[in-house]
Amino acid sequence: MPKNDRLTSDIVISRLPQYLRTLRQFRGSKKTIISKELADILGYTAAQVRKDLSQFGEFGKQGKGYNIEYLIEQLEEILQINRVWKMILIGFGNVGHGILNYYRTPDAGFEIVSVFDIDPELIGREVHGVPIRPMNEAKTFIQDHHIRIALLAVPGSEAQNVANQLIDYGIKGILTYAAQNIVVPEGVQIQYIDPISSLQRITYYL
Repeated sequence: MPKNDRLTSDIVISRLPQYLRTLRQFRGSKKTIISKELADILGYTAAQVRKDLSQFGEFGKQGKGYNIEYLIEQLEEILQINRVWKMILIGFGNVGHGILNYYRTPDAGFEIVSVFDIDPELIGREVHGVPIRPMNEAKTFIQDHHIRIALLAVPGSEAQNVANQLIDYGIKGILTYAAQNIVVPEGVQIQYIDPISSLQRITYYL
């Protein structure tokens, strides 16, 4: 895929979860929604919404809008979240505690099945039924359980080294909470959770 096409595609894909979140908010209260309603809520144009969705199929009819339940099902299939993704969490400090609590949300589509840490005082404990294992067991666990996604909650200075290990073990997607850029090879997806960057974007407009 040409670089510009890939960039465009990534931008569109980044908007799909926003459409899905909004549609789920209307689930049960109405049956259909038009592109202008979605656009107004999210700050896009109706044309942009229609163009984004049309890249993946014809989900609505002109003048009638989109069937909300059907569009939710289609977006879940496109994003491959019509299943539960089993994940691991690396690091169980303050951030790691918060992450584990967050992913206890029912029907989130994602489940943390193990935590890994190097602190001997944590290893062997269970938190919300999730065991904390030593890092030297990560490779076997990932490969035995076919884990593809890891959440990284380690200090920034350790993030690249830990990511390298996880990728060697077979991890294909990393969501990192470390305030550090991580270089990954082609074929591995990485996303950053960085509240400071988000706040800096806000202050620009203030």
